[in-house]
Formats: sequence, structure tokens, C-alpha cells
Amino acid sequence: MAYISLYLYIFVAALWNVKQENSRMKHKRNFMNRDTSLTAIIAAALLEDSCHYVIRLFAAASFLMVSGSIWGQNDSLASDQRVALQPVKKNQLGFSMNLLTHGEICSGGLPRNANASPGEDHSRFLSGRLRLNVDYQRSGLQAHAIVQNSAIWGSKSSNSLTLYEGWAKITAKFGLFAQVGRIALAYDDERIIGPNDFATASKSHDLVRVGYEGHGHQVHALLAFNQNGPYNGTYYEDGSQLYKSMQTLWYHYDVPKVPLGASLLFMNIGQQAGVQGDAYNPPSTQYQQMYGAYVKYHPRYLTLEASYYRQSGKVVNEFQQTGSIKAWMASVRASVRPFDKFGFLLGYDYLSGDDYVPVIHGGTLGLARHETVKGFTPLYGSRTKFYGLLDYFYESAYINGFTPGLQNLFAGGQFYHKGKFMCSATYHYLATAAALPDLGRTLGHSVELQASYQFTKDILLVAGYTQMHGTETMNRLKQGSSTGRALWGWFSLVVSPTLFTAKF
Repeated sequence: MAYISLYLYIFVAALWNVKQENSRMKHKRNFMNRDTSLTAIIAAALLEDSCHYVIRLFAAASFLMVSGSIWGQNDSLASDQRVALQPVKKNQLGFSMNLLTHGEICSGGLPRNANASPGEDHSRFLSGRLRLNVDYQRSGLQAHAIVQNSAIWGSKSSNSLTLYEGWAKITAKFGLFAQVGRIALAYDDERIIGPNDFATASKSHDLVRVGYEGHGHQVHALLAFNQNGPYNGTYYEDGSQLYKSMQTLWYHYDVPKVPLGASLLFMNIGQQAGVQGDAYNPPSTQYQQMYGAYVKYHPRYLTLEASYYRQSGKVVNEFQQTGSIKAWMASVRASVRPFDKFGFLLGYDYLSGDDYVPVIHGGTLGLARHETVKGFTPLYGSRTKFYGLLDYFYESAYINGFTPGLQNLFAGGQFYHKGKFMCSATYHYLATAAALPDLGRTLGHSVELQASYQFTKDILLVAGYTQMHGTETMNRLKQGSSTGRALWGWFSLVVSPTLFTAKF
């Protein structure tokens, strides 16, 4: 607009000069003409003065338009500069909560000891878990804390609060970071390390994590060391963690332009062995190693996953006795979603097992000495994701600490509707990995039904039903009433609103 006004001003000024020149020539001719009347001369002069006045007004207006546009541009630049000079809000603070209400009804299938009453394999209860979350973030620093209360409705322990997570993470240039505190870990498909969040209490670890993330590469190193107190030595028992020390190295790589990722995992786990004051079994720290790989290929509609892990080193039993472990597991899983509303999955898990009950020290009546454990243990993973929501084989023990392993062949399908509703059905064929002397390998068959509905972004309802048809092998190994059938129904209502957010 400024340039148009400027051109218009120049044009009017030029027109004014031409008009003045023509007027002078006309006056000269008129005075030379003696026949021209005095009245005509006066009229011409007045008309010429009026034209000059109009032209001067138009030129002045054009000049004001030019000036105004230029001044407007200057004001706009000044305004932009004032906005740019305002301080950027670098700090972010948020408060949120997570309320989980969970209910279960179970009939049959629960393990119990030989002296227990038959009613101990039945349960009905409601439980609640409240988590309060605080998050803070600025450039180079992130902090996170979660306090939680978890208890059965009506129990006396409902008044206690625990720290589920509390950590600080410092980031530096080139993708380097350091994180320290209590952390809920999740790696790969969570088979070996995961929060197991379906359980009300979930899992978290006290440790230091350092690493690098960038250009498709992720390298994490984890270091943990646990004690009961600051002044009672280094003997560790009945603590909040299942290990005394842990060193873990995890590496993940995402292939550029290909939906393929692969991970390598190595863990060295220190366990407390021995008994204080026992000359025959003195205190010591025994180490177990876990190492393996995980691969995931995820093109448009298909997801293929495979994993393989081995366990070696030492194992400590419930009597703090030390033995050797040589175990392994392998898993393959394929899931496909060819349509928006339908999906299907198929997979197989194999976890090695023992042929006999492990007896680390001889002298037990009726049991042969068997020092090397061959039963694989998935350590700190989210077990309900893989071996059935009943968590039937690794969360609860077999008799006498027996670990016959597991074969899990499963297939299922899912139905989705409008991004809010989902339902699924999954079938599991379950069998021991080891051949048993006087029993078949088949443990039973399980069918799982599950449905969820997302009312709003912060209200979710999930419900499920599992029916297990067990065999005599299941009954003998678990000492439960699973020969006929085991029924389990549950629901979870999750309310997770954001209470407050601020930037300053």
C-alpha cells in the first residue's frame, strides 16, 4: 500500500506541473487576443485556481497516505520486536491423579498347601489404588514423582502411602542423559523388565540409569545396590526389591526407513545367599546372568516379534541355599490388523523346565539330589501380558519350588469400534516343557475374554473373564481344584484426570 501511494503522489505532482505549464501558455495567448472579453478572462482565471487547489489537496492526501503507511510499518516492526523481547516460559509443572478401582471373583485354580481348607482356592474382593503424580520439566532437567495408596477395600493397610516413582533426569548435548531415583522400568515387550501394571502394586526399581539416545541408537546402563539400612552391614533380606544388586546393559537400534527394531539385553543380578551366624551356610552374594535379544518388524498391517533369552550363573532358593541355573526361553508372535475393526494374533512361548524337583543339598527324604535348575524365570517382566491374565504359572509357585517350564500356544482376535470400544478373545493351550515321569505334559486349556470402553480421554472401563479347564497334571503340580475348571472374572475402572498445568 505504501508503494502504491508513493507512485500516485509522483503522478499527481507531475500532472500538476503539466497543468501549470499549459495554464501559462493559455494566458499568454489570451492576452495577445484583443477580442477576448474581460469577463471570460476572469472566469478562466477562477477555473484555473480551482483546479490548482484540488490538485494540491489530492497531492497532500497522497503524501499523508505514504507517510501513514510508512509509520504503520514502523509500528508493526516495533510491535514484533516487543513480542520477541518478552521472556519465554521455560518451566512446566503438572499435577494429575490416577484412581484404579479393581474387583475380582475367582473359583478354583489358586495354589494352596496340603493343609489348607478347600475354600482357599476361592476369592471375592474389591481393591483400590490411588496415585498422585507431579511432573516438572525445563530445558535439560525433568523430575517426576508418584505417591500411591493401594489396598483391599476395608483392610487396615489402606492408610499407608508409598513412593512408587520419584526420579530426576538430566539431559545434555549429543543425546546423553543421567537419571537417578525410583523408576518404573519398561524395555522392549516387557517380557523380562516391565512394570506389570495389571497388578495393583506394580513394580519399580531404585537405581541409576545413564545412557545415550540419538540417530536410531539407544544405549542404557542401569546400576542398583540395595540395603535394609545404613548401619547393619551389607546383608540384605526382606527388602523392597528382589535382588541385592543389579547391573544391566540394554542396546536398541531402529533401522532407518525400515519398520524394524532390534534389542540386546545383558543383566548381572546379585542375590543374597547364606544365613548370618551359620557356619555351614555363611552369607555371600551370588550372581545370575540373563542375556538375550528381541526383534520387532512392523510393516503397515503386520507385526512380527521374536525373542530369545538365556539364564546362567547361580540361583538362591527360599532356604538361602545356592545352586546353578542353566535355562532358556524363546518366543514368536504375529499379529495382523487388515481392517480397521478387526485384528488377529498367533504365537508360541517356550520356557525351559526341570525334570525333577531341584534339591540343592542332599538328605531330603524321597527326593534325589538335583543341583542345577533348568526352569526359566522371567524375572521382573509384565507376566500377565504373555502367559494369561491369571498369572497362573510364574506369579504363584508350583509345589516344592518345582519349575517344569511352560509351553504356551495361543491364538485370538480383536474387534474395534470408533476408537472407544475394544473386545478380544484368546485361546491358550498350556503344557509343561519337561517330560514328567508319571504325568502327561498337558496342563490345560484356557479361554480369555476381555472388553474395554473409553468413555472420555481420562475414564476407562476394562472387564475380563477367564475359564480354565485343567488336567490331572495341573492338579498334581498346583495342588488346587483345577481338574474340573477354574473361573475368574474381573473389572478395572481407571479415572486419570489432569488436575493442574502451568508454564512460567
